[in-house]
Amino acid sequence: MTAVSRVLNDIVSLRMSHCRAEQAAGAAQYHLAVQHYRACLEAAECREDCQAVQFFALKLSGCYEQMGLRDKAVQFRALANVEEDLPGLLG
Repeated sequence: MTAVSRVLNDIVSLRMSHCRAEQAAGAAQYHLAVQHYRACLEAAECREDCQAVQFFALKLSGCYEQMGLRDKAVQFRALANVEEDLPGLLG
């Protein structure tokens, strides 16, 4: 069973993945944070949870921004349907 399928099947695994992402982002380990946030985003998409998709897309956008990957950051901000000048969920 892959990490994403475990996250999809178990809300506790989703929460753990989110916590790992937060911890990695807090330690400026953005590549690792992106990996965990992407798993969370995929789980949110499969669950058709629009608010979670927006939340994780914004988290990914923030990580990519910190990594200097502005184009990727803009793509994930667009996925979250948030305008550049709005504070969004992370404000």
